[in-house]
Amino acid sequence: MCLALPCRIVELRAGEQALIDVAGVGKEISLALVEDVAVGDYVIVHVGYALTRLDPDEAEKTLALFAELGEAALREATPTVP
Repeated sequence: MCLALPCRIVELRAGEQALIDVAGVGKEISLALVEDVAVGDYVIVHVGYALTRLDPDEAEKTLALFAELGEAALREATPTVP
């Protein structure tokens, strides 16, 4: 199974590179596969490459769904005390 994440561009760097924000963590990625990307844009990232730009509203909706899934997984994994 493959997973691509919506991430926000934080900084453009030399050599078709960029710094993205992934849930508060910075990561450098390649922009070699996309054109006309600016700071603040959202891109879909898979294995260190931006694949395409993403509408900001869709990115926020997707990130909110991922957060919900994470919270649900934590609730299921946390034992309840009788």
